Amino acid sequence: MTKKKYRLLFLSTPVGALGSGVGGGVELTLQNAAKALIAKGHEVEIVAPEGSVTDVAKLTQIAGNMQTSAQTQVGANMVVLPQNSVLENMWNYAREVQDQFDLLFNFAYDWLPLYLTPFFNCPIAHWISMSSLSPVMDAMVSKISKLFPDAIAVNTRACADTFSNGDRLMIMGKGIDLTQYNFVAKPEKPSLAWVGRISPEKGLEDAAEAAQTTGLALHVFGLIQDQGYWQQIKASFPNAEIHYEGFLSTDKLQQKLGQSSALLMTPRWVEAFGNAAIEAFACGVPVISYRSGGLTEIVRHGKTGFLVEMGSVLGLVEAIAQLDQIERLTCRQQVEAEYSLEVWGDRLEAWFEKLINPEV
Repeated sequence: MTKKKYRLLFLSTPVGALGSGVGGGVELTLQNAAKALIAKGHEVEIVAPEGSVTDVAKLTQIAGNMQTSAQTQVGANMVVLPQNSVLENMWNYAREVQDQFDLLFNFAYDWLPLYLTPFFNCPIAHWISMSSLSPVMDAMVSKISKLFPDAIAVNTRACADTFSNGDRLMIMGKGIDLTQYNFVAKPEKPSLAWVGRISPEKGLEDAAEAAQTTGLALHVFGLIQDQGYWQQIKASFPNAEIHYEGFLSTDKLQQKLGQSSALLMTPRWVEAFGNAAIEAFACGVPVISYRSGGLTEIVRHGKTGFLVEMGSVLGLVEAIAQLDQIERLTCRQQVEAEYSLEVWGDRLEAWFEKLINPEV
């Protein structure tokens, strides 16, 4: 058990303000990590772009132009920084205050923080939130993992395996605050849910087609990042009952999500984890997911949901027909055993201890 209490500086994603939804699951991950470590007595300060909102820890807001999301730069072999970059400004702040902290915790899926690691006196822990998307990022992950063993962590083994030297990456899982989620033994009426950023790589059209085929209502939660894509989905499935619920706070999301018969997860890429899956489990909602990426390590086929082949709408429809085989309490029990803040906090604390005191 770690006795020393550490001062930790969390550096948020530079693609959007914390609380805006632009940062996707990273926003929830960062705040849950802060909660888990504060509960253990550590001090946390969060650095995030201007306009950010959080009630979890002390917040320092940094002005500047946002980074372009990595999903839009798949395969790129160059580094892009806008003038007056918020990423540059955040890390300049970190450099100035590093002596006040025992460790910096980076949540940016970006080349620059990795590159800067050797030039800081303070140890840096990097959270890689997505699978390998570009050669330039992959090369820097490999370089830093060689220079600083244990400095880079990912969500799942499936995520690590997409990197050229993934065997050197730490597998850390995730955790959520279960006190924020109410278990629902039985929804008021059958319906489906879909949670995530509304952009092409998330495959929402497959969920819409499954809803149209089954005649069940589909409740869609998340930030619309691609308005044209969203309009195309609505036009393509005129007979689907689709309700857009918006980007909601955790409390409001769990209230509506808990009333779903199942959460559909239809990514067209290798999903590194899938926060929505464990949020659904916390509410007792089974997950029907494509058999891809980190979701294969989360969903217990036939126990807490179903895994179907990527792109198979028929597979989704067949799984929906078998939902009565799933005990909703089993979903809640899985998340309590594997993804609580207490369990995750222990792992994070042990990881940080290695980086702060490597000689021990």
